[in-house]
Amino acid sequence: MNSTMISSVKAEYLLPAESSATEDRVAITVQTPTGAFEFPCENGETLLHAGLKSGLTLPYECATGTCGSCRGRLMTGEIVIGWEESPALAKLKREKGDILLCQAKAMSDCLVRVPAKITQISTEDAPANFRGTICDSRVLTRDVMEFAVDLSTPMSFEAGQFALIGTPSVVGARAYSMVNYADRTGRIEFVVKRKPGGGFCNWLFSEPVDGTEIDIFGPLGRATFEAGEDRDLIIAAGGSGIAGMMSILERATQLNHFASHRGHVFFGVPTLQDGFYLDELSKYVRKAQGNLDVTLALSNEPPETARHPNYDEIQLAGGFVHTAMASSMAGRYQNTLAYLAGPPPMVDAALRILISDGQLSPEAIRYDKFG
Repeated sequence: MNSTMISSVKAEYLLPAESSATEDRVAITVQTPTGAFEFPCENGETLLHAGLKSGLTLPYECATGTCGSCRGRLMTGEIVIGWEESPALAKLKREKGDILLCQAKAMSDCLVRVPAKITQISTEDAPANFRGTICDSRVLTRDVMEFAVDLSTPMSFEAGQFALIGTPSVVGARAYSMVNYADRTGRIEFVVKRKPGGGFCNWLFSEPVDGTEIDIFGPLGRATFEAGEDRDLIIAAGGSGIAGMMSILERATQLNHFASHRGHVFFGVPTLQDGFYLDELSKYVRKAQGNLDVTLALSNEPPETARHPNYDEIQLAGGFVHTAMASSMAGRYQNTLAYLAGPPPMVDAALRILISDGQLSPEAIRYDKFG
C-alpha cells in the first residue's frame, strides 16, 4: 500500500483520521515541514521501515539506533521501543515524547512530528523486506568474516548501499554494506569485523551459521556511485568499511569509469596481517591500467617496504588512513568525488581534511559512519 499525501502545504497540523487499525496493521500520520503523510504500519514493524517501504524519504543514517538522525516526536498513540539500550535514545527528551523512528513500533494508530523535510517517491524504488539464507561464510583475518546471503527474491541496489540484518539469535538489527554489485541479484555479500560486545558479529564467529535464515531490510543509504559520475574518485575506508567501497569499485569497473578518470583508494587496518580483499583490490588496479592506485595504511606498525610484499599493486603507508589520504592527495583534489566509510573518528578526520585542505563541497563527499 502506497503512502498517501494528506497535505502539501504548511498548514495546521492534522489529527489522525478515524482509526483504521486492524489486528495486524495500524495507520501512522507523520507531520513534517513539507506536509502530512499517512502510511500503514504492520504489527511489529518500526515506523522507519514502514515509512520507507511506503516511499517516504524519512530521515536516517544508521537506521539501527546509534546516530539519532531519525528523531521524531510522538503526539498521540502508543509505541514500544525495540532496543531500549540504543545509544541515541539517551540523547532524546523522552519525557516530551521524543522517539527514534528506527526503534519505535506502533501499538495503535499514531501521530508523529518529524522536523525534516520529506517527499514521496515511487515504492518501486523503496526499501523492502527480504528473507535470506546465510551461505559461504569464511574467515578473512583474525577478526573479519565474509558471508553471503541467498535471497528468497532478487534485490536491486546501488553500489555503496547497505542493508539491515536481523536474526532471532540477536536483539536488534545490524547495518552492513553490500560488498558485491549486480543489478537485481539473488545473492548479496557482506563482511563483518568482530568487536568486543558485538552481538551479531560474536554470534557469527561463535557457531556455524551457514544455512541460517535471516531477515533483510533494504537497500538503504545515499553514499552511492551511479552511472554518469564524471569525476576522479577518492575512496577512504577503515577496516570493514571497505565493504561498500568494494561495491563501488566493482560498479565503476563495470562502467569503465577508470578509462577516463583516476581513482585513489586508501584502506586502513592495524597491521599488514589485517589486510583483506587484497586479491580483489589488485585485480581492480590491473584492470584500470594505471588509473587506479591502492594504499594500505597500517596504523599499528610502520611498513618495512613501500609496497606490499605479496601484492605489488598495493602501496603501503604508516599511520591512520586519513593521514595517508592527506599526504598522498595534497594538491590533487580538483574534480574529485570522495567516498568515506568507517568509525566516526576516522570519518570525521577525513571530512576535515577534504573540506579544509581539499576545498571539496558537501555535494562532493559521500560517507557512512558506523559504530
